[in-house]
Amino acid sequence: MKHGSTLFLKIVILLLGLPVLGGCLYGLTRFDPNSPYWATPELEKLQYPLLIGMYAAMIPFFIALYQTLKLLGYIDRNQAFSELAVKSLKRIKHCAIIISALFVLELPFFYLLTKADDAPGILMGLFVIFASLVIAVFAAVLQKLLQDAIRIKAENDLIV
Repeated sequence: MKHGSTLFLKIVILLLGLPVLGGCLYGLTRFDPNSPYWATPELEKLQYPLLIGMYAAMIPFFIALYQTLKLLGYIDRNQAFSELAVKSLKRIKHCAIIISALFVLELPFFYLLTKADDAPGILMGLFVIFASLVIAVFAAVLQKLLQDAIRIKAENDLIV
């Protein structure tokens, strides 16, 4: 397969990671204890659990992006039907499940933020949970299909 065929997807993956990285860097300024945004005592108590949850979720997010880039590299090198590709899909699935679990744990803090500040915290949290679960299911289906294709290919190689 030509290298350029997955170039667009690699660019999209990198462009997807840049705003998240920017949000992490911008988030550091919002969680300053001296910031006027957290002036009320209700909001001040929420900043550290939200900060910890946000940065804990970013670790598996960037791991999943890296695994996606590796998977596209395997496709470029004609190794799409290999155990390496299955392992990448498995890691992507696990990262998506971890992100969902972290945001489920963070939902009570989003609720308190919504209650104190009229922010759409619950909807954002539910969106991230739903999107991560969809990615996890999609990766699991692709992983299963790829394992079956590898098994069928191995059987056909033995027949010939």
